[in-house]
Amino acid sequence: MSLFTNLLNLHLANKPREDFFTEIVAYFFSLNNDILLSWLKHHSIISDQNYSSIKISTQQEHKRLESHTEDSRLDIVVELSTGLNTDVIFIESKIGSTEGWQQLEKYAEILSKLPNVRHRILIYITRDYDPKEIKTLGFSLKPKVNFYQLRWHQFYAHLQQHATDILAKEILIFIRKNGMSTTNQFSSVDLLTMVNFNKTLNLMESTLSEEVQEKFKLAFGGVIKGAASRTQWKWDERYIIYTHLSSSTWDFWCGLGYFNLNPSNVTDYPYLGIFLQVSAGFRERPKIIESMQKVINDKPNIWTPVNLKVLPA
Repeated sequence: MSLFTNLLNLHLANKPREDFFTEIVAYFFSLNNDILLSWLKHHSIISDQNYSSIKISTQQEHKRLESHTEDSRLDIVVELSTGLNTDVIFIESKIGSTEGWQQLEKYAEILSKLPNVRHRILIYITRDYDPKEIKTLGFSLKPKVNFYQLRWHQFYAHLQQHATDILAKEILIFIRKNGMSTTNQFSSVDLLTMVNFNKTLNLMESTLSEEVQEKFKLAFGGVIKGAASRTQWKWDERYIIYTHLSSSTWDFWCGLGYFNLNPSNVTDYPYLGIFLQVSAGFRERPKIIESMQKVINDKPNIWTPVNLKVLPA
């Protein structure tokens, strides 16, 4: 097991794997500017390396623009300066999760609004296949934003050529452990999944129907028709039945079913669960959050809080 995996396992709450890895990579780049520049040049993101200053920051916050509903927090921001000109790169990293609602579009708009910047670049780098079509938006903005989509296995291959120090080697181990080095080649586990996919799907469908669905209706007032869908599986790593608990659909809702369907390694397993979710903009959010906090205080071994706090508008 890698040093970074051991350190991550010491975290008592929900393991912030993406934030943890973001800090590691950003720190590595700050110590190895040459590797950062060669990686960017390898993917034709920059054309030269004549920068006199490189500044790297993480979890940088930006106040929302007029058209946005909330503030933004950027994984990695890279500022490259030649002394005369400054190029800015936003890097959004994903391991197991997927893009938030119009997250990349928001980042592109923030980039376009930055003053005194020559080149504006947005990089979306993921472990899993997650195609995005925002190039048109980026080029339509004034000033324009150049968008690049990369995979972590590409970074892994590039870093292997520079794995001369212990930090680089530990990063490579962490990437392998978290399934981020995998290319488009099928393993024996993948072939087993192909063979058993329909059988497994039918089993999941049947266990969420009939008795379970009837009990869910009694508890929460109904089930949305066709709720258990593969869309939930693809984008949110879950296969659930659900219903809305407010008149404005997604402001407050409940789901029941299978979670963690795309674990990062073969030792992790899916689990059965139920969740309640309230949107950030719902007017009744403070009251619902207060009730949720009481439930969690009463049953901390059953319920897990996620972002359970009331923020300013």
